[in-house]
Amino acid sequence: MHLRSVALFPEQYPTREHFPFNLEIFHRTTRVDFVTPITFFVGENGAGKSTLLQAIANRCGIHIWREVERKRFKRNPYEKKLPHYTAVEWCDGAVPGSFFGSDIFRTFAESLDEWAANDPGLIEYFGGKSLVTQSHGQSLMSFFRSRYCIRGLYLLDEPETALSPKTQLELLALLGEMAGGGHAQFIIATHSPILLSCPGATILSFDHAPVKPIPYEESEHYRVYRDFFERRGRT
Repeated sequence: MHLRSVALFPEQYPTREHFPFNLEIFHRTTRVDFVTPITFFVGENGAGKSTLLQAIANRCGIHIWREVERKRFKRNPYEKKLPHYTAVEWCDGAVPGSFFGSDIFRTFAESLDEWAANDPGLIEYFGGKSLVTQSHGQSLMSFFRSRYCIRGLYLLDEPETALSPKTQLELLALLGEMAGGGHAQFIIATHSPILLSCPGATILSFDHAPVKPIPYEESEHYRVYRDFFERRGRT
């Protein structure tokens, strides 16, 4: 374990009218504790999972790779302000880490190819093959295997997006292996019932305010899939 907890300070929020400060969960949740090496954030889209994950990354000094920001018709001035009203507590001092977002991985892979033109050793670090020339799922697993063998804190936002069920099982095994050695801690926002089945992991539900831990069998992701397969079996 590296990160012990994250605290939120709703009494200091600059507004209640704009996202993310208009989400009730950030007013009723003042502290999230991390008690296992793997923690999952679950909840409906828009519940605040990714927003808190990015705030944690910011407070931990972990860079979030982003595409060039495009112009928008109307900008929310509070959109990226949540980190200013949070604090993190480490177990034994800060550690390095990384933030993975499936929506920006392609941009990272293309940039890596450009850097490797001057430093081919970078490609060797990621398994010896360009991430761009592999399928999306294969490139993700190459990245995960190389990056997560390093001691640190790893934040993942919906890593299952481009992974087949079989590859999700590979990632599940990798998470258990890396966290089992005590050198890696993972906080993952996900909709995958496969990843959520990770033995010994904590599942925190953002469908409750405040955020609270729930058993795997009580997660909506598990129940939706279970009910679907049960109905399918009766047809």
